[in-house]
Amino acid sequence: MLNIFVVSYCLNHIYLIMHEQLPFLLALVAAIVLIEMLATKMRIAYPVLLVVAGLFISFIPGLPKVQVNPNMIFFIFLPPLLFEAAWNISFKEMKKWWRIIGSFAFLVVLFSAFAVAVLTNYFIPGFTLALGFLLGGIVSPPDAVSTGAIMKFVKIPKTTAAILEGESLLNDASSLIIFRFALVAVGTGQFIFHQALVSFSWMVAGGIGIGLVFGWIFMQAHKRLPTDAPSDIAFTLIEPYFLYWIAEQLHSSGVLAVVTGGLFLANRRLVFLSSASRVRGYSFWEAFVFILNGIVFMLIGLQLPHVIAGLHANGIPLSTAIKYGVLVTIILVAARIISSYVALVSTMIFRPSVTSSRENRGRMWRVPLLLGWTGMRGVVSLAAALAIPLTLQNGEPFPYRNLILFITFVVILLTLLLQGLTLPYLIKRYKFFENPAELSEDETKLKIRNELAVYTVRLLKEKQGKGLFKDAHLLRMVDQWENKIKQPENFKMSAEAKRHYLEVLETQRKFLAGLNKDAELDENCIRDQVFQIDLEEERIKLL
Repeated sequence: MLNIFVVSYCLNHIYLIMHEQLPFLLALVAAIVLIEMLATKMRIAYPVLLVVAGLFISFIPGLPKVQVNPNMIFFIFLPPLLFEAAWNISFKEMKKWWRIIGSFAFLVVLFSAFAVAVLTNYFIPGFTLALGFLLGGIVSPPDAVSTGAIMKFVKIPKTTAAILEGESLLNDASSLIIFRFALVAVGTGQFIFHQALVSFSWMVAGGIGIGLVFGWIFMQAHKRLPTDAPSDIAFTLIEPYFLYWIAEQLHSSGVLAVVTGGLFLANRRLVFLSSASRVRGYSFWEAFVFILNGIVFMLIGLQLPHVIAGLHANGIPLSTAIKYGVLVTIILVAARIISSYVALVSTMIFRPSVTSSRENRGRMWRVPLLLGWTGMRGVVSLAAALAIPLTLQNGEPFPYRNLILFITFVVILLTLLLQGLTLPYLIKRYKFFENPAELSEDETKLKIRNELAVYTVRLLKEKQGKGLFKDAHLLRMVDQWENKIKQPENFKMSAEAKRHYLEVLETQRKFLAGLNKDAELDENCIRDQVFQIDLEEERIKLL
């Protein structure tokens, strides 16, 4: 009877919380959408405006207080964000540049954490090396979302983009491993190297192994079960959470499991997903991840006043805490720039063919400066800082918890505002990433389409020669593809032609909407036709 009462009380409590919080959360999502529109119009990365908006909203009186559970950030937000990033990255480019990606994701993160630990131990009174490594593990990983949002507005070579995207996938795992070891060292007061080495090895090997094994199992489920587009999308939604959960239960790296499983499945998506699943899944994940990112960055701004209140409670002056935050930010930027130049020198020594031309060398000496300036912090740093327990195992308050939280928020705000706002300008002003030898995006697309046309004509003619088809439509297809090879300009529509054609498609949709008023016509058939027009519009936009 008591259990029934407890369950009933908990459900009623959850209902009351949802009833109070739901309108605020819905308004938050609406604000995120509007802010993203404004950011696009202003050509600013939307995480920058979201953090600022969250900070302003937090000072509005009467709004419900948002208490962030660190497990909510880690388990609800982190797995799908990493999984979606793994699906979108170029695995081919990752394999090509695995050395520098690995060095940035692991060695640079370790060097940054070490630099933060040593200097904070020296400058902050009473701050131990263990606390320094804890703070370094929190603030060392750059945020993938912020960098990706900025790259939408500037031209960055595929090589640099692949390095930044690959690094952002893996550096979360390395930073969280440092964070865990430092947390143990602060709690126990000791660090046993051989135990840490064994634990580290299992976290890396176990995370990768779990990602591969369960990625293969999920692929078989997609292939062998009679799935359709909705069930395939539902499976992809479950997969990152399951990979993260099972790895954490086995005391391995959930981040590495999600990233490895995501890369495994993404590289085989054409094998086990239908075209409908891919088209609809892309739209679903784009919207889902956008909302998750928006909520997290808004939460960063919303939490800052609570952290400041914690500083006052501990008697730490706000001006002093700000100085420490600025100091850590400078350390991180300097460590990343130094690491970028070390990576460049190493590349010139061990892979001189990459920097063979004098023009390419001149550009490469400028690129590390920009790579060092791309280290905006965000989701993982916020989650790790909030995951610090309130007390140690002996019941004493966790030392400097509020100060570490505040420094983390300062680092996130400064890197997002300072670097996020200036990075596009610096790239355009000083032409850091201009490379005449590299094909432009339009030239690359034209080359791919031409290769596809040549292959298609050869395939169709082989079938025609074997007498496999005599259909007039297929014969007309041969003529169309041959014409595209002879006149490559047919691949690309002029801006005016594209505008007129899109107007025609919009008129077709309106016509079908009117046709749907006929009671004898099946509305599902009308919707199918509208969906085909939508696909055609997306195809035309890519020309």
